[in-house]
Amino acid sequence: MDIAHLWQQLLEGLLATTWLEYIAVFFGIASVVLSRMENIWVYPTGIVNTTIYIYLSVIAGLYAEAGVNFYYTVMSIIGWVLWARKSDGETVLHITRSSRREWLAALAFFAVAWGLLYWVLRTYTDSTVPLADGFASATAYTGMWLMARKKLENWLWWIATNLAAMPLYFIKGFVFTSFQYLVFLILAVMGYMEWRRKLRGA
Repeated sequence: MDIAHLWQQLLEGLLATTWLEYIAVFFGIASVVLSRMENIWVYPTGIVNTTIYIYLSVIAGLYAEAGVNFYYTVMSIIGWVLWARKSDGETVLHITRSSRREWLAALAFFAVAWGLLYWVLRTYTDSTVPLADGFASATAYTGMWLMARKKLENWLWWIATNLAAMPLYFIKGFVFTSFQYLVFLILAVMGYMEWRRKLRGA
């Protein structure tokens, strides 16, 4: 596929984008920006994004992505509660690095999630991209779990998610969503740098 054809496909995809997808993308970008700022509004804006994407993913046949957006919604509620907790007027949860044990737990969680998602997609759905769909979802499951606990490394998992999701949504015809993941990728790199700066200044 040459650049001209890719550009043409991008323009056609943008013209075919529904208002629902535009709304989801807007709230998704807002959520990531707020996360980078360590602002609790990351969660309500994220919930709008994820509930819309549950529907969009199902109609696109991206069942693992639908599942991960349901998981995002649940984890957003949990994260919202954890980030809101205070003691003597001070926020309880702070940005921290993962220990070696926490890294191993995250890697194990990712591996099990990817394996299970691939098996379910391959066995019980008509997914045409079970390996890639499962990978994108498994990295996202891990990133969301770490974000709720304000672990710096959540951004590394989001970077992996965005790299996998961009081509995944593009080939399924959600061109604007694919562009959203490019924006997310840039914001995830910036988020990692910002949280690392805050951690060093703590």
